[in-house]
Amino acid sequence: MSVTDSNISKIHSKTDVHLIQRKVSFDYSETPLHWIPDDPYSSHFISVIHTILPAGEFFFCRLYNKALPYIEDEQLREDVKGFIKQEAMHARAHSAGLAEYLETHGLDTDAFVKKVEWIFEQPLSDKPFGKNLPKSLEKRWLVLRLGLIAAIEHFTCVLGKYALENKNWDQKDADETILDILRWHAAEEIEHRNVAFDVYKYMGGNYAGRAPQMALIFTGLIGLWTMGATHLMKQDPTIKKHKSRLIGRSFWKEWRHKAKKGNLPSLSWLAFQSARYLSPSYNPSTEADTQQAIDYLAHSPAAQRAEAVA
Repeated sequence: MSVTDSNISKIHSKTDVHLIQRKVSFDYSETPLHWIPDDPYSSHFISVIHTILPAGEFFFCRLYNKALPYIEDEQLREDVKGFIKQEAMHARAHSAGLAEYLETHGLDTDAFVKKVEWIFEQPLSDKPFGKNLPKSLEKRWLVLRLGLIAAIEHFTCVLGKYALENKNWDQKDADETILDILRWHAAEEIEHRNVAFDVYKYMGGNYAGRAPQMALIFTGLIGLWTMGATHLMKQDPTIKKHKSRLIGRSFWKEWRHKAKKGNLPSLSWLAFQSARYLSPSYNPSTEADTQQAIDYLAHSPAAQRAEAVA
């Protein structure tokens, strides 16, 4: 039995929407440093994503531009182009958040941002630590890094779902601008949740590589997240110093406490999410609902302003 043309176009692509770039902007002029009232710990824990995401997402864009020449499937190529545009906008939006929000409140982020940028400019670059790779290994190195991104995108999808569904922030009168940038970003991560995994498989990525890739990503993300959070907390006089020490018990105890209250995802929850990626039947499509993302984007203030300008 022959495969129809419409089915052929979806063999490699599981994305169910046309991915577009929404040129959003956010005004942080009225946003307090503790955007979750009376909770500086959780506020900083989430705010640190402004310092982590831009370097990573610009790296994604560079890497997927390198992958495009290998992708002959037209639908998957269109998915990748949309993915690149969305990730570039995410990086710009969070970079602006870093400059206009954290720095305005007197927090120094340069040293930590440089550490994050070093990861993508040295060990994960096309020439790791400045060393040229043999031609025979260039594609394999590309596929390995695409696998790392697929693991990261699993996290951004499930965290996106968490952000869209966490009404606890709303009940505590969290700042609307911060909630909008988090949820706009979350919705687009859900929209393009299939792309990285589709590309990884298309480029020859296999199941055997997923466990070590996720192990590296899980430890790396938790490490960066907690290091960045403590970097911000140490500069905030309203938080006792012992709660800002990464190696201290108080930091981790406070994380468990805030997670139980619904202000943060717990470490155990994050570990469970990473384990699901290791299932042989893993499918990003089942990790979230595209309609949930579309519904939020339909009333996101930033997304609607971008649509009006467009």
